[in-house]
Amino acid sequence: MNGSQGQFRDDIFTVFQMGTNPSYFQGDDLPVEMVSWDDAQEFFAKLNELTGKKYRLATEAEWEFAARGGKLSKNYKYSGGNDIDEVAWYYQNSGSTTHPNGTKKANELGIYDMSGNVWEWCNDYWGDYTDETQTNPQGPNEGSFRVFRGGSWPDDAPHCRVSARHYANPYNRYFNLGFRVALSL
Repeated sequence: MNGSQGQFRDDIFTVFQMGTNPSYFQGDDLPVEMVSWDDAQEFFAKLNELTGKKYRLATEAEWEFAARGGKLSKNYKYSGGNDIDEVAWYYQNSGSTTHPNGTKKANELGIYDMSGNVWEWCNDYWGDYTDETQTNPQGPNEGSFRVFRGGSWPDDAPHCRVSARHYANPYNRYFNLGFRVALSL
């Protein structure tokens, strides 16, 4: 996964989105929000064309593996620790706004802001988990909704747990929902 400094930054999004930043909250190094899943796909198409690389949204399994700290995981409740105030901007400490990326403690992989600040779109369609043990599970092949993970600034602590997941229509935009960039090698 790419993007260890936090959710996708507003200045980079503006450059590749042809001069527009859709975010409700504007400022230096803030995460981009008010971005639909469809908007993220359009962004990746432009970025991939310009760079010749394969950037994309992480699958839900990739997102959770990274948020949990990968092979270095200490099985924390939140990405980077069990004390939410150390690792996340959420309802009780956010002041009702997003915050610059990387201002809270990173997780075991050095990745910031995977709990709190803004929810992050994943590539997968929404579906229930199965009871069977899986390695790198793939989401459903079709559906109406897309998954997002991580919790956000107006959410309470349980919604910021690494295990928390939610879904929305891929065309929806919210002031607490953005995305993180993954790079296929």
